[in-house]
Amino acid sequence: MNEMQKKIREMTLVLLYLTSWEEKEFDMKFRRSWKGYDFDILNELSDEGLISDSRRSKSIILRESGVEQAEALLVKHGITMK
Repeated sequence: MNEMQKKIREMTLVLLYLTSWEEKEFDMKFRRSWKGYDFDILNELSDEGLISDSRRSKSIILRESGVEQAEALLVKHGITMK
């Protein structure tokens, strides 16, 4: 993976996080986001265990590790949520 591909992957994870919303089901909370991004990148994020992706759904679930990595990337890139 070259440097540009790495940045695109990072920014995709950040955008998934920034556009996500919280849902609650069976006393469990999770973050969901629409999957309107490059499917190859979404597949990579899924393979890394950062998101859960259903082929039938139009949205993904951000796993805890994905949320943690996205929040770390916000800090890394100086992005604040206000």
